[in-house]
Amino acid sequence: MDYLRRQCQLRAELADRDLYALLVTHLPNVRYLCGFTGSAGILLIGSQLRKPIFITDGRYTEQAHEQVQGAKIVISKGPALDAIAQQIAKGKLAIIGIEADHMTVTQRSRFKKLLPAKTKLRETSGVVETLRTIKDSAELTAIRKAVNLGAELFDVVLKAIRPGVRETEVAAKLEYAARNRGAEGMSFETIVAAGPRSALPHGVASASAIPRRGFVVLDYGVILGGYCSDQTRTVHVGKTTPEARKWYEAVLESHLAGVRATKPGVTAGEVDKATRDVLRRAKLDRYFTHSTGHGVGLEIHEGPRLGRNQQETLESGMVVTIEPGIYIPGKGGIRIEDMIAVTDAGHEVLTPLSKDLIEL
Repeated sequence: MDYLRRQCQLRAELADRDLYALLVTHLPNVRYLCGFTGSAGILLIGSQLRKPIFITDGRYTEQAHEQVQGAKIVISKGPALDAIAQQIAKGKLAIIGIEADHMTVTQRSRFKKLLPAKTKLRETSGVVETLRTIKDSAELTAIRKAVNLGAELFDVVLKAIRPGVRETEVAAKLEYAARNRGAEGMSFETIVAAGPRSALPHGVASASAIPRRGFVVLDYGVILGGYCSDQTRTVHVGKTTPEARKWYEAVLESHLAGVRATKPGVTAGEVDKATRDVLRRAKLDRYFTHSTGHGVGLEIHEGPRLGRNQQETLESGMVVTIEPGIYIPGKGGIRIEDMIAVTDAGHEVLTPLSKDLIEL
């Protein structure tokens, strides 16, 4: 990962915003900028600092020196905010940006009291996150590996699904296999929602048994090399009815329309509209109750958000999900999701799985 380039990009962004420095407290942003993967660390970066300053505590002394790149490392014996306030005072920094989305009111108030009277705090939102929306080649390689591992696990899931088996058993077999194959963890709580429960968009695995007939929504992802994957497939236990097959075909057509619409220059809202238009024609749009997709990277939910009327323009290097679905109370639900990389030429479907309806 080219951390020095990212730091230079951020410095340029801060200069455009007339900020002397930014205090980065959101751990995924810290990792993005300097490589630290621990659970306690903050980074001060700015044009008036010779080098960024990374502060952590004694638990992470060795890890910090192994991982942190391009920053001065300070091991604090007290609270990190106290230590960073001392560094700000030494540097005589007049205006400090804070990540307002990731700092509580209490933390902000306490931090302000630690600073010299002349130092001003300015709230910022999404400064580093915006940089993170465009993945570099190393990130795309890491994401592909995570996506491929997630796809490899699909056969494990299919073998585990049978009538009478609890959803949690299916999830357990999947997660055990993921760890055995090198995953650092799951990207989010695994969704296994069978029968009528498949109508719950976020129906995490429960103690409910898989019925003899009905849809099963399988939505899961793995973390590998720090990067997340996300995929959804919907299978059917038993023979599908003609009506159920029509529902599936409508969602598949909606998904493919969203994939086709994903390319540089279009807005996130236009991609969302492409998926909704298909379901509207099928008279199923009222059952589509969430946005079409979202960015994925170090976190499972990143920008851009592919939702109604979203005006952000897609750019080459973005990685997004396309995941339309329908959820019919009392009957069941269907969702199909791939991860897509936006490219100069259009897009690349990263998820290497068939979308044909599988009957078990």
